[in-house]
Amino acid sequence: MNKVSFKNISKRRRIILSVIILLFISYIFCLPRQLFQVPYATVVTDRHGELLGARLADDEQWRFPACDTVPKKFSICLTSFEDQHFYHHWGVNPISIGRALMQNIQAKKVISGGSTITMQVIRLSRNKPRTIGEKGIEMILSTRLEFRYSKEKILALYASHAPFGGNVVGLDAAAWRYFGHSSAQLSWAEAATLAVLPNAPAMLHLSKNRKSLLLKRNRLLKKLLENKQIDALTCDLALSEELPREPLPLPQIAPHLVSYFYQTHKGKQTVSTVDKSLQVRIEEILEQWHQEFLQQDIRNLAAIVIDVPTNKVLAYCGNVRFNESQSGNQVDVIRAERSTGSILKPFLYYAALQEGEILPRTLLPDIPLNVNGFSPQNFNMQYEGAVPASEAVARSLNVPLVNLLRQYSVPKFYHFLKQQHIASLPRPASHYGLSLILGGAEAKLGDIAKGYSNMARTLLNIESGMDKKAVWQVFEALTEVNRPEEIDWRTLPGMQKIAWKTGTSYGFRDAWAVGATPKYVVGVWVGNSSGEGKPNLIGARTAGPVMFDIFERLPASEWFEQPSGAWAEAIVCRQSGHLKGRFCEDTDTLLVCPNGLRTEVCPYHIPVNLTVDERFRVYATCLGSEASVQRNWFVLPPAWAWYYRQHHPDYQALPAFKSGCGEDSSNPMQFIYPQGNAQVHLPKQLDGSAGKITVNLAHNNRRATVFWHIDNEYLTSTTDIHTITVQLAVGNHFITAVDNEGNSISCQLAVTNIFTTKP
Repeated sequence: MNKVSFKNISKRRRIILSVIILLFISYIFCLPRQLFQVPYATVVTDRHGELLGARLADDEQWRFPACDTVPKKFSICLTSFEDQHFYHHWGVNPISIGRALMQNIQAKKVISGGSTITMQVIRLSRNKPRTIGEKGIEMILSTRLEFRYSKEKILALYASHAPFGGNVVGLDAAAWRYFGHSSAQLSWAEAATLAVLPNAPAMLHLSKNRKSLLLKRNRLLKKLLENKQIDALTCDLALSEELPREPLPLPQIAPHLVSYFYQTHKGKQTVSTVDKSLQVRIEEILEQWHQEFLQQDIRNLAAIVIDVPTNKVLAYCGNVRFNESQSGNQVDVIRAERSTGSILKPFLYYAALQEGEILPRTLLPDIPLNVNGFSPQNFNMQYEGAVPASEAVARSLNVPLVNLLRQYSVPKFYHFLKQQHIASLPRPASHYGLSLILGGAEAKLGDIAKGYSNMARTLLNIESGMDKKAVWQVFEALTEVNRPEEIDWRTLPGMQKIAWKTGTSYGFRDAWAVGATPKYVVGVWVGNSSGEGKPNLIGARTAGPVMFDIFERLPASEWFEQPSGAWAEAIVCRQSGHLKGRFCEDTDTLLVCPNGLRTEVCPYHIPVNLTVDERFRVYATCLGSEASVQRNWFVLPPAWAWYYRQHHPDYQALPAFKSGCGEDSSNPMQFIYPQGNAQVHLPKQLDGSAGKITVNLAHNNRRATVFWHIDNEYLTSTTDIHTITVQLAVGNHFITAVDNEGNSISCQLAVTNIFTTKP
């Protein structure tokens, strides 16, 4: 048999074949790749799929993002009402089309379209006027749609885009708006109601034509009973259910988180890590505290709860009363940059421990400090001379931590904070200076909480970016922080161990509290979004109690296990906290970070020779046959000692030398303020005269007399308390102090300007 070529086919047949091929190709490509070109609402659910909240689509419709599946009850109701042969046709039901045609001819108007569910999907996607020609196009596209998608997918497309009255589009939005729960939880009565609504959403409405809607719903339920798709009891119960009275508002849970996803995942459905039940409890706690804080004109409050093992956010409360915009309630404080106060101190303590700058109880100076005009003070406005590092962190003392930062260096700590993503710090380290540890920088509550969570995860061997031995020592110090209720938690059964820290920014504008256990990290911020300060806005008095209230609602956990291995054993001076020196007598053996063995040996114990009655120091060579005793003495620098002995009555200053039998090899005096090469800014007095400066000096001998000289000119003398107030002009000045034993000390300072203070 000869092969038939296209050239041998007649021209007429070639045309017909070409048309057939063209029609076939057109049929294949007639259906758009994306059927629906519509905007969707932004929907946010919790970790279990429970709705937290949503935001309208750009066209002001409640149209949730398209779903993939349809609940079985709704699927049965819909196909029974709209297209009972849905699973047996290819998009077009000829019998339904014929029946509709006859009905329309008899009525002399269009009363039935005979559309299948597939055809309705096409109509919804095209949104064209209903004409005979459009009906033909719908029929063609419907058959093509059947080739592209499964019946379940077509049902899902219909359920996602069908109108349900008003601005409610799609099954999921309708279930929440009319019944207050997800479509997966629909009862038979609810599913039947929603199945009949799209048939005539404008005519059937909750607030009008309720009787018609009820009749249609009940007729459908009885049909289900006849078809044995539900039993008699189920039918009776469904028939007894009332129709909803009016659309319900959507949930407003974690509204600031929903708003965040609206900005970053607009038109998407996002499954968050939040636990809805916990979120609701935390929001209730914040509302209770909000009522109390309002009495002090403190208007804003935020909290975050992180699951430590997963590092996921379980509760996200960016602020309170989201709908009240007049008080800054819509500001998401969890993501807002706020002054850190003291909340960064544990991270500095960690860094210094980890790098071997200090040991946990190394004494840090707590005396007046002035560095280029920066003069930090402790919250209680007192100085203690010297304080162990761990205690300084636990008590949140400002001056010792500033001195520690000065020792550790601002640039190193700056880079540590950026490396750990604790603070963004957009400006160079020099901009922040030593104030970096006292709130001179800003950070976000979410980032701070994540920083504490990373430390906790380090102790659980989940994170590896930090030294778990140093973290252990940090957390041990933070468990010593006095709780707001001023009760020793160790004595109460059921009170869990928590490592926690508070912070208060300058001007009482921000109050912080962050706590960590092996299971949870809780971060709390209290204040005014506007930045307005309030006298009672103190971390320990506001944010702290809220944080503990939240912890009480969370499951308790056992404390972390102490890290094993790689510790270094060190003999430490009990009084100074340094490594044991030659003359330290009271010591403790401690486990420290390996780098801790590089820290300084105790410099504060020295050997001294004393007379037998221990009243005077002597050189052994000047006693002749007179006996002497040797003692090891704990000696702090004079300025430290002056404040230290006010808080430690047992501190003993060195005895004076016996007359004619020795002299101090070290200077017994030390300037408290100013310190060497200080820069001073002085205000003018009310009468217009130049400002004055107060100079303080500490002397080891309380009975000493000190003679003061300014720029080599004698000024005055002091005893007991060595303080003078002098008036200085702009420029460099030298202050010299000489005691009655001939010891002298000098310092230079620069008065850079004299400015007028505003009344």
